Amino acid sequence: MKALFIAYNQAFNEEIAEILEKNGQRGFTRWTDIQGRGSVDGTPHMGSHAWPEMSHAILSCVEDDKVEPIMAQLKEADMAAKDLGLRAFVWNVEMFY
Repeated sequence: MKALFIAYNQAFNEEIAEILEKNGQRGFTRWTDIQGRGSVDGTPHMGSHAWPEMSHAILSCVEDDKVEPIMAQLKEADMAAKDLGLRAFVWNVEMFY
């Protein structure tokens, strides 16, 4: 089991949900209106007059075999709109029911 943490410009909101849905990933937790700045380039997302954009983030626990297809589609979305900003991270996770 893996945990996907996806931080992205709010403009990607529906696209990220569609990527998860297309890959059979139903469950996720979304944080909205979060602030941040990328580590490489891009504009800060601070919700201010100077930097009005905001970010969202999703955490989703997925089966190992879903990670590669989801990450590939996220990378494709990021490459199609580099200026918006999208980063995804994968962690090993243990689930207890």
